[in-house]
Amino acid sequence: MVAIHSCGMGLDKRELISQLAERLQYSDRLAHRAEAEAREAARSLATESEKKEDGRAAIEYGSLATGQAARARRVQEELSALNAFQQAALPRFERKSPVSLGAIVDVRTEDEDGYDERTFFLLPVGAGTELTGPGGDGFLSVITPASPVGRALMGRRTGDCIEVTLAGEVHEWTVLDVA
Repeated sequence: MVAIHSCGMGLDKRELISQLAERLQYSDRLAHRAEAEAREAARSLATESEKKEDGRAAIEYGSLATGQAARARRVQEELSALNAFQQAALPRFERKSPVSLGAIVDVRTEDEDGYDERTFFLLPVGAGTELTGPGGDGFLSVITPASPVGRALMGRRTGDCIEVTLAGEVHEWTVLDVA
């Protein structure tokens, strides 16, 4: 996969936020569909005697439906937060600006295989979602201030080195650009 370099590209943050909103809306539709299917499966255990025999299955389907309903509520909360963020004036960043919510950040990573570059978009929700760049060129990962990467990047500037602990391993990254 190819990382996007924000310094040389005029990335449209509103377009990227719309892309994330579309992904969240899709996740919401899936959660509602899964909830409805689980509720129907719990109800369709035909006769009363079958319901007694399959009581555990009915409970499991009911729990699944409840979990999917909770997932749908969380997605709706994320969509509301994303909409509120998008309605506000998106912050503008200069190359030496400190990283904060709304920043697109290029970092260089180093491991035993050598160097790699990654691009992150710091948003209030959507952690872990990969967005594609203009025309499908490259990708960037959404992070939040609550994520390990987001916490490590907050307040950093171009040229700063940070240590990020992922899956119990410490990684050293260099901030290449903030946009």
